[in-house]
Amino acid sequence: MKKIINLMIIGCMLLFTACDNYLDIQPTGSVIPNSLAEYRALLTRSYKDVSTLSDRGIASFRSDEMQVSSDSYDLNTYMDIERWNDLSPNAYTAQFEWVRYYNVLFIANHIIENRKEIKEGGELEVNQLVGEAFMLRAYMHFLLVNLYGQPYTKPGALETKSIPLKLDTDLEKVLSRNTVKEVYSSIQSDIDEARKLISEPEWELAYSYRFNTLSVEAFQSRVSLYKGEWQAAWDAAETVLAGKSDLEELNDATANLPNYYKSVENITALEMPLSNSVSKASLAAPSLLNLYSEGDLRLDKYFAKADANGYRKNQKGGSNNFLCTFRTGEIYLTAAEAAAQSDKLPEARKRLLELMRKRYSPETYLAKEVIVNKMDKGALIGEILNERARELAFEGHRWFDLRRTTRPRMEKTFEGKTYVLEENDPRYTISIPKDAIEANPGLLN
Repeated sequence: MKKIINLMIIGCMLLFTACDNYLDIQPTGSVIPNSLAEYRALLTRSYKDVSTLSDRGIASFRSDEMQVSSDSYDLNTYMDIERWNDLSPNAYTAQFEWVRYYNVLFIANHIIENRKEIKEGGELEVNQLVGEAFMLRAYMHFLLVNLYGQPYTKPGALETKSIPLKLDTDLEKVLSRNTVKEVYSSIQSDIDEARKLISEPEWELAYSYRFNTLSVEAFQSRVSLYKGEWQAAWDAAETVLAGKSDLEELNDATANLPNYYKSVENITALEMPLSNSVSKASLAAPSLLNLYSEGDLRLDKYFAKADANGYRKNQKGGSNNFLCTFRTGEIYLTAAEAAAQSDKLPEARKRLLELMRKRYSPETYLAKEVIVNKMDKGALIGEILNERARELAFEGHRWFDLRRTTRPRMEKTFEGKTYVLEENDPRYTISIPKDAIEANPGLLN
């Protein structure tokens, strides 16, 4: 019965799946996957699902980088998220995803479980496909645990319950929540498997949403950073930069935005953290804009000119042009932070300044260089984290960065009323959706 149900689900998905030219979905006419091409079509369907996940972008409303526009529709949709009102949000509040992650996990698991059944494909190609499935499984669990689990670096977090791991296609199994430690252990295991199997160093642009060898190490660097494992984060980041170190030169007026899918910085162009609706509703918070100094080229590249009320909208999202999961700008900052935390200050300064040189006017860069070279460890780490906020603005990183670092007190004022998120507030972890709990009450435990 389980096998029949699995095939029925996969058949339904394949009816809407096939041509994977930059996630362009067309029917194949196939029902049950058998060949390598059919399994590739199945994985492409899941890549397409991931490309439309915007939870990282929605979560940014909870941070100090984004605020909701004054449009009534936007306010109804996102204001309770922005104000951390998780207990009694209005009926129109946007919902964080849950089911879609587990749909993707089901397909990834199916490919992994049936790797020996894949026909009409060479060993290298089959291994590449299965390796991508391991990466996808790891990445879905990573997003889930960082939305719905306590931050790894928070004291006592490792043994707390987070999200259910889904490591098979058994539809009759009742899932229960795993600890943060267990989820991260599974993530690392899947990365290790992917590293053994993935061999493609770089995909042509049309298929750049697929994971490649550098994707594995880019993901490893982020996971290790989130865990505070500085040497591992450094090693993985340096491995990436040894293979790809290109940065957009923002002093060149024709330079692409760094998170543009055609950017020279692109490693994996998969997610669009800011969907069209999120992008339309979002304004840069004053606290973010205040981080940019005169001569920082990103201010006018990343944000539109201020409106009559002094607000600036972002220019880094809202279309399929801004599919970005991993890019080199993030990797430079990971290397810098990991080096600084490991007391390797010259190496930290080097990686930070290499990025800064491409982001500031020449005059401003020279002044920045002098300041950075005089910074002690604490000041340097602070500057690196501020640079992450400036560089990765509106790319879905800020909420997660706040969670993994200081989980600071935040205060927001709307229409004369003040809303507060206290330091280490429990609301730094989002509650599992009510419909998921109704379907499985065991998620409350």
